[in-house]
Amino acid sequence: MQVARVLQSYLDGETDEITARRVAAHLEDCRRCGLEVAVYREIKQSLARHEAPADEAVARLRAFGETLLHPDRGDDADSGAQPPTSA
Repeated sequence: MQVARVLQSYLDGETDEITARRVAAHLEDCRRCGLEVAVYREIKQSLARHEAPADEAVARLRAFGETLLHPDRGDDADSGAQPPTSA
């Protein structure tokens, strides 16, 4: 299973129980996906506060989307980038 493809559904509580357990187990071990979860949560929290999400969170989300669209272009996600911090 490619967790990246179901990550948003998982975070929105829209996956079945088996998929949710698999994703949760994967997130415990995968730094890349863990960073993406942090980005998604930061954006969701910003929108809930009616604020614009941090530019770096949006940029990271766009970059992650590009890796889904073009997986053959390489993976810079483990280059040490940190999740955005709350303002």
